[in-house]
Amino acid sequence: MTALVAVTGGLAMRTFFGMIVGAVLLALCVYAYDSYQTSSVANGDVAQSNRTIVNWDVVATDWHALKTRAHEDWVRISSR
Repeated sequence: MTALVAVTGGLAMRTFFGMIVGAVLLALCVYAYDSYQTSSVANGDVAQSNRTIVNWDVVATDWHALKTRAHEDWVRISSR
């Protein structure tokens, strides 16, 4: 019974770790691609033909909102 739990637990941990690594790798590749596409002057026709995959301004705003909300919730929970 212990061996079965060890094998199953190890497989679950490897799967979870693989998902995390895959998500981080995907985010880094998309960021690198977008940085490469917009590294030239982004005015006029260049801006239209070299559009980014992700709207990084929206991502930054959402990330800031998430951090702010998490901090406020942490303060509220820890003050009890």
